[in-house]
Amino acid sequence: MEEIIAQLQSGLKGIWKYRWSAVLVAWAIATGGSIKIYLLPDDYQTTARVFVDTQSILKPLLSGMTSMPNVTQQVAIMSRTLLSRPNVERVIRMVDLDVKASTPREHEKQVDELMQKIRIGGTSTYDIYTISYSNSDPRLVRDVVQSFLTIFVEGGLKGKRGESDKAVQFIDDQIRSYEERLLAAENSVKEFKLKHNTLLPRQGVDYGSQILMSTDALNNAKLELVEAEQARKAIHSQIAGDEPILGTDLGPAAIDNPELDGRISALTKSLDALLLQYTEAHPDIISTRRLITLLEERKVHEAKTRTAPSDPGIGYSPMLQQLKVALAESDARVASIRARVAEMQQRHAALVEQSKAVPEVESQLAQLNRDYLINKDNYEKLIERREAAKLSGDLSTSTDMLSFKIIDPPTMPLRPTGPNRALLYSIVFGVAVLAGAAVALLISQVRPTYQSPAELRDATGLRVLGAVAMNWTEPQRKKRRRSQFGFGAGVASLFAFYGGVMALSMLQS
Repeated sequence: MEEIIAQLQSGLKGIWKYRWSAVLVAWAIATGGSIKIYLLPDDYQTTARVFVDTQSILKPLLSGMTSMPNVTQQVAIMSRTLLSRPNVERVIRMVDLDVKASTPREHEKQVDELMQKIRIGGTSTYDIYTISYSNSDPRLVRDVVQSFLTIFVEGGLKGKRGESDKAVQFIDDQIRSYEERLLAAENSVKEFKLKHNTLLPRQGVDYGSQILMSTDALNNAKLELVEAEQARKAIHSQIAGDEPILGTDLGPAAIDNPELDGRISALTKSLDALLLQYTEAHPDIISTRRLITLLEERKVHEAKTRTAPSDPGIGYSPMLQQLKVALAESDARVASIRARVAEMQQRHAALVEQSKAVPEVESQLAQLNRDYLINKDNYEKLIERREAAKLSGDLSTSTDMLSFKIIDPPTMPLRPTGPNRALLYSIVFGVAVLAGAAVALLISQVRPTYQSPAELRDATGLRVLGAVAMNWTEPQRKKRRRSQFGFGAGVASLFAFYGGVMALSMLQS
């Protein structure tokens, strides 16, 4: 700690020894810096504030009918893109700065300078945006801010109209394209149906259902034919004198023979009684069943060999005439049904043959219908989107959706906002004082002297036996006092100079 204090005292003594050099350097720096600051041009600044109202009653009313534009995001993007190069060049033309640029280099310098000095600020909470600009020309400051404010407002009111028109134009082009596709698909379906009309299902009934219906109809016709043939056979039997038996095989139960029926009934009762006592393998049961079977066969044989009684007038009876008429009608009905069965068999065979080609035809028709439905669905969606786009375009350009309220219009400033000469003067004065001290300290280090016996002892390593004091004469004392007075006057005048320039800066501001 003592070494540090000793070095500090040595440094202060060195500065004091070359104090006149420090004062001269401080005066030079203070004078030059003050003149430079005084010659700096005044800087004027103006600020415009605008409120963007993004709240509208149209939003809840039109919700769901169209895509609502994000007005807040739109304004934020406009504020960020306001300082684009096209806008800056437009402002330069609006304030006639371009007439001052004779070369492309000067024009680029104007653009860069304007982009550096213009400031756009805003608060997302209250939607208040500020535009500020500073320059040495107060009228130019006002005109530049007013130009940017105009571009900002125009961009908010008209920025989306061109995009909406382009979107509607694009959708119209797509609608025309899909109209052509839809018309081509309709023609393809029509031509395909005309070409394969016989293979296509009718009235919502496919070929599987048609074949099933045809099979049922054919079976019903065959059954009707069998019934008609049996009816005709029965009429033949009545005409021939036989019993009206419908089947070709005579059944024992259908034949009326009282004698044999009584015996069969008695044997059947006896068989039921035996079955209650014995099994099927009992000899009595087997013999009884064999006897019943023999009696039934005899009954059938007698019925087949029975002949009708001879009646000479039977051919002339009214009943016979009616039977013959019924037989003729039955023959005609059988022929008609047989022809219908043959025709239905042909149709069924043709239907089965055509059904083999139906899957391919139905697959092609399904593909054509699918393409048609896809084009139709896209066409209808594009129609809806076009109407929504038109409504969105009208909505985005409506002043009710986005309104600008200028809170503080740009004005021409009367007093400069900069530069801050008081601060600059203070900095220059401080730099001058420090520079003077630094120069004096540097000279003392370049031309070192020993200020005390201790410094001499430390520097040489030798013992110092003593020190000779300075005996000032009267002229030397006067000269020393004049030197100290002059130094004090120089320092005081330096501070007075600082006070003067500070007062001047206060008057200029």
